[in-house]
Amino acid sequence: MKTQKALWGLALGAALLTTSALAGPEVVEGPGYNPACFAPWDEETKYLQWEEREGPYRIAVVNGFVGNTWRIQMIQTAKAFAEDPTISDSIAELKVVSTGTDAPAQLGAIEDFINQGYDAIVTIAVSPDGFDRVIRLADRNDVVLVPFDNVLDTDQVMQVNEDQYLMGRTYAEHVLGELAAVGKTSGKVLEVRGLAGNSVDRDRSQGINDVLDESGGDWGRVSVVGNWDDGTAQKVVADAIAVHGEFDAILAQGGTTGVVQAMLDSGHPMVPISGESENGYRNYLAEYADEGLKGISIGQSPGLVAIAMKAAVSALQGNVMPQLISVPLPMATYDELEDGVNYWSDLPDNFFTVNEFPPCDVNISGPAIMAQDESDTN
Repeated sequence: MKTQKALWGLALGAALLTTSALAGPEVVEGPGYNPACFAPWDEETKYLQWEEREGPYRIAVVNGFVGNTWRIQMIQTAKAFAEDPTISDSIAELKVVSTGTDAPAQLGAIEDFINQGYDAIVTIAVSPDGFDRVIRLADRNDVVLVPFDNVLDTDQVMQVNEDQYLMGRTYAEHVLGELAAVGKTSGKVLEVRGLAGNSVDRDRSQGINDVLDESGGDWGRVSVVGNWDDGTAQKVVADAIAVHGEFDAILAQGGTTGVVQAMLDSGHPMVPISGESENGYRNYLAEYADEGLKGISIGQSPGLVAIAMKAAVSALQGNVMPQLISVPLPMATYDELEDGVNYWSDLPDNFFTVNEFPPCDVNISGPAIMAQDESDTN
């Protein structure tokens, strides 16, 4: 019969064996590789380094929701970027799947790619938490997991994003500034939110409402859910106008072309607005700015997937990488728009206009993106 001391020794040995099996990245000192492209979020950002491995690499993109044009263009961009000469030699295989809004389905897909031996997985998380199990599995298998856009509430994986909270604040600051210019310091505003349950929607809404709170104005607020989708946003905005009447400003996270179309259809006067970087929205700003549509367009670019893929390849090459990579907010106001430069009158309304990241040598052309489709790759 084993003694208690011997049993404790076996338990300790098992624990050490389990710990040693957890590989994953090492926390190291910065600075990181190519900081012009892979900028750390702030001075508190830690740095990670994976063991270098030989390429080319097998990469999977695990998307969740695919029911709006942003997600479709994101998938098209991933496929186009994988064929780009700047990175194609480093990618042996690219797989793309969309799992819907069900978190267990997305987690299962990520786990399956890890078990198949993929080197890196980039993903738009359907929820900011609940990924601990797949993070541990990725670490055990030395797989680089890179959430982007809708990121996770953790510092255990490398992530790529724009500052969503700052985007929300900038939306509101622009709109309040335009209202103040005509003497309005209170009124009724409509907030058009994104896809419920995502960190992007949460953080943008928090930024919007913090600015409204801090302004000291008496702002009546109506909130609707537009899912970052033109058709959905057009319907819910039309319904809001029918129920609540006219608004002094509209703060839209996305689906902004549909938002303006609802205003036009209902005869709602043109008012200050914030929105995404849809080509149709920017065309509307250029056309109706003189009638009061004095808006700002900030791009959460579908091209973030390319930065995430490039970051994954860099990490697999053994480079020191920031845990949280900050991509600057690309924005344009109504008086900064120029046809053929930051919007295109000859491209579809649902094309997202921001797909260039010069510091990262990423520039995916519109025709290259539009030549791809959004289907899963098997």
